[in-house]
Amino acid sequence: MGKRIGFQTVELSSKPKILQSYTIVGPKEGEGPLREYFHEILSDDMCDCKSFELAESKIHYKAVTSCIKSAGKKEADINYIFAGDLLNQIMASTFMARDLEIPFIGLYGACSTFTEAMTMAAMAIEAEFASYTIASTSSHFSSAERQFRLPLEMGSQRAPSSQWTVTGAAALLIGREGNYPYITHVTTGKVKDYGVKDPNEMGAAMAPAAVDTLKQHFQDTNRTEKDYDLIVSGDLGKVGKAITIELLKEYGYNIESNYIDCGDEIFHGESQGTNCGGSGAACSAAVMSSMIYKGLLSKKYKRVLLISTGALLSSTSSLQGQSIPGIAHAVAVECGGD
Repeated sequence: MGKRIGFQTVELSSKPKILQSYTIVGPKEGEGPLREYFHEILSDDMCDCKSFELAESKIHYKAVTSCIKSAGKKEADINYIFAGDLLNQIMASTFMARDLEIPFIGLYGACSTFTEAMTMAAMAIEAEFASYTIASTSSHFSSAERQFRLPLEMGSQRAPSSQWTVTGAAALLIGREGNYPYITHVTTGKVKDYGVKDPNEMGAAMAPAAVDTLKQHFQDTNRTEKDYDLIVSGDLGKVGKAITIELLKEYGYNIESNYIDCGDEIFHGESQGTNCGGSGAACSAAVMSSMIYKGLLSKKYKRVLLISTGALLSSTSSLQGQSIPGIAHAVAVECGGD
């Protein structure tokens, strides 16, 4: 069985396998540089629904069911779904799960939810509580904007440091057997708050949490940045990415040569008007479940460290003038046989 190493990391000896992935993104994401990697690109982000929130739930449902079907499995084969999103009471995920006959565990980690779900799904396999699990999440630009910032109808000018919430959903099917990429370590993050209050400065709010989790992962595992082909943060964007690089140098780690950020990768920032890049729970989920997973399958990458980051604000905390706590969870995914 797996064991705890260091202070925040668990080593998974059974190497839970990622058997299948499925990614759906919106039209804007489909116009970005990762278009060729996505499984499905929507032509209409409303999906014939009456609201953005219901559209997000529909996208989430399609990603989960398509992932299961693509793997040749049925709903009855899946023991748990670990899923969450950005909406109040994780509405998109719970409304998705109500149409499935699969036990559901709802999670909230803001934009870090995908690695949180991967962690729980892999641990359930490791502990032999499940044979197959699903890790999934979703976000939608329009539903997130009116919950966390201002209604789109107001036409408010976006700050230069702001990011664009990714419209999409992604799911991973995790199991025990087969020659697939596998999860070896999970490092659960601590909440960090350095006093950032501006909701347009998400990258700055989350970067300290990313740095703390990365540093702890390296210390716990006795690895360094050189042990990974790719280190991937979730949605720090251009600002948060730069802060993370500089802060890690203070601890003796230089990740510049093998580090990317999903928010920085998913859009053509300047031409698509996304300012500092992408964000949202679906940001790291979409990139991991498409480009990175396919890179692992092809052996382009042998060892990847994914660190999804989350800004733990709410409309209530912002209105009360509170700062924005950050969280980051890391998952090491490797390939190379059993």
